[in-house]
Amino acid sequence: MTDIDTITELPDGWKRVKVPLPFSLKWVNSYIVPEGTSYTIIDPGLRTEQSERVWEEALQACGIGWEQIARIVLTHQHPDHYGLAGTIQEKSGAPVLMTERSHRYARRLWGGSSEYAEALSALFLSHGMPGELMQSIALNLESFVEKVSPQPGVTYIEAGGQLTLGKRDWLLIDAPGHAYGALCLYDQTKRWMICGDQVLPQITPNVSVVPGEEADPLADFLESLAHLEQYDVELALPGHRDPFAGFRKRIVELQSFHQRRLSEMRNRLARQPLTAFELCEDLFGARLRDNPHNLRFAMAETLAHLFHMENRGLVSSRSKSCVFLYDSESPEAG
Repeated sequence: MTDIDTITELPDGWKRVKVPLPFSLKWVNSYIVPEGTSYTIIDPGLRTEQSERVWEEALQACGIGWEQIARIVLTHQHPDHYGLAGTIQEKSGAPVLMTERSHRYARRLWGGSSEYAEALSALFLSHGMPGELMQSIALNLESFVEKVSPQPGVTYIEAGGQLTLGKRDWLLIDAPGHAYGALCLYDQTKRWMICGDQVLPQITPNVSVVPGEEADPLADFLESLAHLEQYDVELALPGHRDPFAGFRKRIVELQSFHQRRLSEMRNRLARQPLTAFELCEDLFGARLRDNPHNLRFAMAETLAHLFHMENRGLVSSRSKSCVFLYDSESPEAG
């Protein structure tokens, strides 16, 4: 049977299933929502042998058969949320609901002729990443194909609409920056917010530059936080860590974190010009050279902050030997 901590009882018969992940986040939160005699699953997790076993045991513990799964809803397309959708669809016959943009991203990264790794390689190499580290990142990216296969057939839902979930109507809210096409779901009656990875307790959502997408994801993320701050939330159901209260307080903390990070980066660049990779190692540590998964996120987030500042004239870049160097005056001097 499942470990005692795998399934958490929530109000109104909802259940949180902690689906294990083979990297530092440890688990992703999946939610089982009762729909009378059937159930909706939100964000089923990454496809691994362990996660498939956890789902078999969790459903058995809850007395739920695969045929009772009526829908699979995805807050966004990242593999730790999307990966098992196709497998559970095959077992249950349930439709998979996500936005068209999220689905387009999934097909771009894990479709049969993906060129994403090449685009990411060109971006990272032009910002100073050593070639051997980029090769490790490319291999790590390739390893995710089997963790999201089989890929599901998808029914589209879109921000601005509503979705009936657990016999309540939920507003679908656009949540860009962490993942374009992502949704938060808000129930104004109970004041619950299903926030995916857009607002997380204790850890900061990754905000990454993705080749071929918007050039300033941090601006979009911060704008999204400002929008979400307007909602009165009693219980937030995140993609990682535990459900939490204090939604607005956590948003303020995330906003403050990014302002501190921007200031810190600008001060470092005022001392000496650096490539994005040099700044990444300065901020996150050279130990990430041994962890291509985390290095990819650290590098892409460093670029997100640099692009954000360059768009605002706070830093400047120049090409030296085909690699970009960033420079800045100090905030005090500026």
